[in-house]
Amino acid sequence: MKTFLSFFVAGTLLLSAEAAHAQYTTGIEVVVNNAVITKGEVEARVGPSAENYYNRYRNDPKTYEQEVHKLTDQEIERMIEEKLILHDFISSGYLTNLLEAYVNDRINDYIVRNDYGDRAVLIRTLHAEGKTYEAFQREQRDEFIIGLMINMNSSSRKILISPLKVDQYYQSHKDEFKMDDQVKMRMIVLPQSPDSPPGTAKRLAEEILAKIDSGVPFSEMAQVYSAGAERAKGGDRDWVDRSDSGLRRELANVAFALKPGEHSGVIETPDACFLLKVDDVRLAHIKPLSEVRFDIERTLRTDENNRLKNLWIQRLRRKSFVSFY
Repeated sequence: MKTFLSFFVAGTLLLSAEAAHAQYTTGIEVVVNNAVITKGEVEARVGPSAENYYNRYRNDPKTYEQEVHKLTDQEIERMIEEKLILHDFISSGYLTNLLEAYVNDRINDYIVRNDYGDRAVLIRTLHAEGKTYEAFQREQRDEFIIGLMINMNSSSRKILISPLKVDQYYQSHKDEFKMDDQVKMRMIVLPQSPDSPPGTAKRLAEEILAKIDSGVPFSEMAQVYSAGAERAKGGDRDWVDRSDSGLRRELANVAFALKPGEHSGVIETPDACFLLKVDDVRLAHIKPLSEVRFDIERTLRTDENNRLKNLWIQRLRRKSFVSFY
């Protein structure tokens, strides 16, 4: 769509002369109705990601160029959409005196959320970053308008997802709902301290195991002795998948060999000893529709939101002036 913008080649822009750079950054990239998108604005959007791509593909210039080219096109299209939406807001007569009050509240929330304390601290921070408060205020205003307009024109409140659509999605996407073997397990972790005599952790584990075998609840022993993150929950690791258990292989092999209610013996590794207990087992299965209905409805609603938004943007674009330079 556009000629590739050479951002961060060899880590820097190729434009070396200040005058040339100034001319580049203020040059026009796209005109949308009566608004202008400059090359500098596109550069600011693409720059940070382009630098990440450079670090990732520094030994593969061709792929780097392709990825940044794709990213640049995506950002330009996103910026065009934003200009179309802002123009539609004004031309539709939505501009009211309440807008600035909403924007002011949004900035106040931003100050609180980011612990700036007051507006003066925010202004000083912006100046240190080379940005004026007026520019920041304009950005907040535009973001508020864009979010408002998107919500008005593609709101999920207007979308009804029928049971038939949910069922059709479920039937055609069953692979998404496959579940591997799972165990609901508890674990006691006893690290072997380098400052303690060898075998200290194993001896403690054997003492704990003897108490469990005598009838003391596993969860009680975990709360007293375990060094694991789940100690306060009685060592409860909740449901763990066989394929993505997050467990070391030697622990997973033992856990998935246990039956509900069974506990392991002492499992010794170079750095710790472990005791495992399985509370329940689920064999591999496909989640029933009743369990995933809400997730499917949310997915379908998001897809429909995006479809409505795209149709709206297409209508705006057909009645607007968009010119590339």
